[in-house]
Amino acid sequence: MNQPVPPMASLPVSTDHDTSMGRILLDHGKITAADTERVLRLQRERGMRFGEAARSLGLITETDIQQVLANQFGFSYLHPGQGDYPKELVAAYEPFGETAEMLRMVRSQLLQRWFAGTRSELVVASISPADGSSMFTANLGVMFAQLGQPTLIVDANMRQPRQHEIFRIKSRQGLSEILAGRCGLHAICRDEYFEDLSILPAGTIPPNPQELLYRPIFHVLRENLRRHFSVILIDVPALSTSGDALAAAAAIGGVLLVARKDETYLADLATIRDKMKRSGVEVVGSVLVN
Repeated sequence: MNQPVPPMASLPVSTDHDTSMGRILLDHGKITAADTERVLRLQRERGMRFGEAARSLGLITETDIQQVLANQFGFSYLHPGQGDYPKELVAAYEPFGETAEMLRMVRSQLLQRWFAGTRSELVVASISPADGSSMFTANLGVMFAQLGQPTLIVDANMRQPRQHEIFRIKSRQGLSEILAGRCGLHAICRDEYFEDLSILPAGTIPPNPQELLYRPIFHVLRENLRRHFSVILIDVPALSTSGDALAAAAAIGGVLLVARKDETYLADLATIRDKMKRSGVEVVGSVLVN
């Protein structure tokens, strides 16, 4: 015999009808008011969804439908040309492709193995500058922001910084100024398109980047950042170029290694793992990128 369902706590339900597919398509100039009437007639006649009816009339594409669905479900991403970011930022521009799915797998592993407890910081490092760890960090940051996690990318590569170029940040102040006591947290920039993503650029290239990372203010800064962000990804110089990456990883306790297919030697990767272990750093994982 069927039993009645016990009372359940209510959930917040949006009553904003402006989030309907038709309204969003209209607001974005994909269809006109006259088009809407045609779509609604076909929808009633054939019992179709609004998007299916509009597509069958040739008014919109499957890409348009995916963008509207992303809007309705609170999933931010960009269409080509929007934001003027590099096309390699696939988490923003191609969130349904194979590379994005790989990034989601990495994100899931990190959530289970590293960010599940009280940890919120992770260094992302590579062996050589050509391994692409900066772009990987940027993509991973977008991925965490799409999950609704308040995410910060810290560009601690104060030798050859990239994050300000990737995210088109014009501010000249950043991490180096904070560590030198020349500015405060206002150097952090919130991304224009991903509300849960912020970037702390490297700032002015200093003559003493490694010494800055060993200053007590770096610890104070990190304590402040942990109060505001659930995920903090720290981009560092390649391990083959300086000891900055090791200094940052030793302070934080964890590192994700990025290796490039057909270029990174397994022996070098093993050497780095041993060096990190001796310094008390946990290698959370290794990612192979093309």
